[in-house]
Amino acid sequence: MEIARRNTCTINANRYCETLRKLRRAIQNRRRGMLSGGIVPLHDNARLHTAAATQELLDKFGWEIFDHPPYSPDLAPSDFQPFLTLKEFLGGKRFGSDEELENAVTTWLNELAAEEYDMRILKLVGRYAKCLNVGGDYVEK
Repeated sequence: MEIARRNTCTINANRYCETLRKLRRAIQNRRRGMLSGGIVPLHDNARLHTAAATQELLDKFGWEIFDHPPYSPDLAPSDFQPFLTLKEFLGGKRFGSDEELENAVTTWLNELAAEEYDMRILKLVGRYAKCLNVGGDYVEK
């Protein structure tokens, strides 16, 4: 797939820090009040999350880290992000070009209701609370 080849890169701490900077700029431009209220990213123990450069940048931004228990099946990001819904949307469709696929996904993301994101975040908060209450042990859904 051309999109994958064209945009393929290794995600390391430097690349992740670039992404965090872009996120901060987007928040400043679109939701200025959120920065003063505090941003709390969910991080696992991946090297790019624990790297000194990442930690220094997060400290500079004043962002608190929402720790993720290592290898926790209860808090898999894919359970709380729209990947499954996107997979359903793309299922059975054929695209004539990478650009056509990219446009379809971009349109789908732009139309995805904010309530969908809110619902997924609320599920994450509830599941995280359950994990904390049992000391990080496995939680049945």
